[in-house]
Order: sequence, then C-alpha cells, then structure tokens
Amino acid sequence: MKIGFCMFLWTSHVTGKHEKLLRDIKATGYDGVEIPIFEGTPDDYKRLGDLLDRIGLERTSVTAMGDPALNLIGDAAARKAGIKYMKWAIDCANALGADKMSGPMHSTLGHFSGVGPTAAEKKRSVSSQRAIGDHAAMKNVIIGLEALNRFECYLFNTMDDLCAHLDEVDHPNIKAMYDTFHCNIEEQDPIGAFTKSLRHIVHVHISENDRGVPGRGNIPWKKTFSVIRDSGYDGWLTIEAFGRGLKDLAAATKVWRDFAESPEAVYKEGFVHIRDGWKRAGKR
Repeated sequence: MKIGFCMFLWTSHVTGKHEKLLRDIKATGYDGVEIPIFEGTPDDYKRLGDLLDRIGLERTSVTAMGDPALNLIGDAAARKAGIKYMKWAIDCANALGADKMSGPMHSTLGHFSGVGPTAAEKKRSVSSQRAIGDHAAMKNVIIGLEALNRFECYLFNTMDDLCAHLDEVDHPNIKAMYDTFHCNIEEQDPIGAFTKSLRHIVHVHISENDRGVPGRGNIPWKKTFSVIRDSGYDGWLTIEAFGRGLKDLAAATKVWRDFAESPEAVYKEGFVHIRDGWKRAGKR
C-alpha cells in the first residue's frame, strides 16, 4: 500500500515552482503525489516527472472535464472533443510517469440535463470509454472512473451503477476508483460498496466528510481501513482535500469555507491518520 496526496489543495497545475512544497510532502513520509492534468504539454509533464524522480516521489494523475463542449455522452461533436481531450491528458500522464489517471472522466463535471441518465447517454459513454481505453492501453495508463455525488454529476452516483457500466465497457484499461467522500453521501452501505466493487477498483481517495483533514470528521475510518486491507488491495490511498485557493475548483466542488487551519495540517495530520489506521487494521 502507498500513501499519496492530491495537489488540488493548492493548484490545478503543478510546476517546478512547487518544488519546496513537494519536498516537504516527501519529508512528511508520502510515497507520492497526485498531479492534476488540465493544461500544458507532454513535455511540461516530462520535466515535472524528472523533478519528482529527483525528489523521490512516485505519482498518479487526475483530471476532469468542466466544459460542456467536452462531453463524452453528448452529441457527436462534444464526444469527439472529449475523446481528443482525454487522449491529450493520457499522453501527459504517460510523459509524467503516472500509470494511473483518476477522476470523473465519464461526463462533464457540474453539467446537468435536468433528469437522470438515459439509455442513449450510457450507450454513447460505452463507445467513448472504449476509444479512450484503447489509447490508454497504448500509453500504459489505467483509467479509474469516479462516481460522484448527485450535486456534481448525474451519470454515475453509486459504485453499483458505475461498475455495472464498466462491466459493459469491458476494457482492461477502464476501471473504477473509490472515494470515501462521495460514497458516504450516496451509498447506503459505503463499506459494502467497496467490497462489491473490488473487481474494478484500481485507486482509492481518502477524503473526509467535509473534504478537510482526514480523521477529524464522521467517516467510519476504522471499518474503512479494515475492509480495504482485508480485501487484499495494495494500491494507493491518496488524500484528496480542497480549499478556497482555486476559485474555479472551489465553485465546482462547492467549497465556501476553510476546512482546516492550514494546508500543512491537512497533509501532515492526514499522513499520520492513514499510516496509523492502516497499521491498526493489520493488528486485529
């Protein structure tokens, strides 16, 4: 098991300017960081990957589509643009040295039709994801699609719905991620949802119920760590937390207040929370 931290707490575009912060994350004990991919070129991410290598941090990646013109379940033009975006993001992840990319890469974040997903939208999604999966396979990147709460998307809100769709997509490079924040909103049994979805899960986000410091809120962490460890999962446990520093991201995630006294509290206390919680889960 590896412990990671998503850079969304500070930025949606990590560069060499963040070297001091990255070194402190490494010194805290993290195995790696999760790098947002929203702008730049593969060459930019190759340089960032070289920096992470020098620091000694492994990496995963994350992206999303917030523009309705990039919609993998929309009309033909929107699907074509969305697939083109995803191929670019996969190329960047490959250049970065990240073999996993997670996020709600199935539909446009924060864009709603006013009703639930239709059979036609899901059919278009299958076609889009297979095309994306073929490109991801060529670049050795595994996609972990994320089920979001109903206030951020409408296509997939539960792990059951997401995994049933992945069964239909049936592509080895299109899988699922499990996010504790979203599951503790939408799932009647968040712990059971992990177990039922294990066949597809390739990545895990550790996120508190308020998206602040993991361990300070009301998510049942003892049971969560136990079921993940007992399952044999041996991938990343990556903290995802948010603040108000990025206006567009704060608006998309509905962050209107500070959830911690400082970013340092989130990543330093969060690391101890995962490290100790995982150890305790193994001593039962």
